[in-house]
Amino acid sequence: MQFLKINTVGFPGIGLEFNINPVAFNFFGKDIYWYGIIIAVGFALALWYALSQEKRVGFPKDTVTDLVLLCVPVAIICARIYFVAFKWSDYAGDFLKMIAIWDGGIAIYGGLIGGFATGLIYCKLKKLNFYQVADVVAPAILIGQAIGRFGNFVNAEAHGGITELPWRMSIVENWGTVCYHPTFLYESLWNIAGFVILHLLRKKKPFDGFFLWAYVLWYGLGRVWIEGLRTDSLMLGNLRISQVIAGVCIIVSAVVITIKWKKSKCEG
Repeated sequence: MQFLKINTVGFPGIGLEFNINPVAFNFFGKDIYWYGIIIAVGFALALWYALSQEKRVGFPKDTVTDLVLLCVPVAIICARIYFVAFKWSDYAGDFLKMIAIWDGGIAIYGGLIGGFATGLIYCKLKKLNFYQVADVVAPAILIGQAIGRFGNFVNAEAHGGITELPWRMSIVENWGTVCYHPTFLYESLWNIAGFVILHLLRKKKPFDGFFLWAYVLWYGLGRVWIEGLRTDSLMLGNLRISQVIAGVCIIVSAVVITIKWKKSKCEG
């Protein structure tokens, strides 16, 4: 059984420290990582929530289940393609390395693009209202993202720059202990807040697609400032690509929500 190095991660401002082995256990010679387990828990809770809302809004049975079975594999593939595309110099000419997703390297925006595109095609084929379906799924995604970010904590990765703020996160590295912005926690708390807001508004949406665009706006607002703190951003020249996409998402979603809200008030 091959163990990775133990990650020593803590929050010295409140006196907490954890020694974490990224490998949870070994199953028939295969290491099972905490990262994967945490992602699976987030996925399961997101699915549970979406299924509960499926019943509430009266979708045909198994709509969400069928959608998930189609969207998740495509989302994973697209998340990998997105990551490789913006790290091309590390993968060019090595196809096996490109597909070695088990070695790490996916990007959430690639997954979201692939997942929503697949959902749009599915709804067209099934003659379902895409916006109504997306309104059920979007809040659930925030659950999965909020929990999934703790996988970064276990791996001592995706942190921000050096800081001495009271809520700083310490990581023991080869050259000593360094304190960083816990950007995984910032994003997790931001996503939890977004989910709570959308859940409380679930019976008051002004138009179909409101929760989808509200998700795009909320996640974009969080990502545009949190990404600016991170030290491992995917870059396009001197630009942080996730920050650029988040900025575009903010503008587009704000415009769409404003137009549709005004239209719904005029029709009402």
